[in-house]
Amino acid sequence: PRFFAVSEASVCTEAFTSRKAQPLSDTFALSAAKRIFNNLRTCYNEPENEEARIQMSLAATEAGISFNNSSVTIVHGMSRPIGALFHIAHGLSNAILLESCMRFAVDGGYERFGALSRSLGFSTSTDDKEASQVFIEKEAQLLKDLNIPTMSELGIDHAVYEANITKMAQDAFASGSPSNTIKEVTVEDMEKLYREIYR
Repeated sequence: PRFFAVSEASVCTEAFTSRKAQPLSDTFALSAAKRIFNNLRTCYNEPENEEARIQMSLAATEAGISFNNSSVTIVHGMSRPIGALFHIAHGLSNAILLESCMRFAVDGGYERFGALSRSLGFSTSTDDKEASQVFIEKEAQLLKDLNIPTMSELGIDHAVYEANITKMAQDAFASGSPSNTIKEVTVEDMEKLYREIYR
């Protein structure tokens, strides 16, 4: 369940920073993000906490509405080939990719990431770059707190994984989702990111 929930965190971040973002998607993305950051750790640490689970159910619905109106970006584009080739659940592969992909994308959209950070109460800085970095660190800490594994920790054979990186990057690019990213994304960029997440 935590992997699905992190996938929703990815969705609302992607939706808010998508090239196709617009006022409706922004509204739902921000609301979903607030619920996720306020409740996901509680769900993970207190599985019987009904209110936290209700809030996460609402967040999942809001996140779905947000990306349905603005589309997903690089995380989901790169996630699908991992699932297809290594049979890793979609929510888990999104969670594995989230930090690296957002660190990659942030300098293409400091204004959007900064606005997201301020809306969530993570930063009061009017410097978009500074506020953006705070958001990235908060998101990275969330992933750490939820014990998201790396590809190597999942036991994926490194040689087999490496041999498939070019195909995965090409397939991800062909899906069209990476082109919605606020920063230009190339096949080569995604090859580097695939190598980075193996760790």
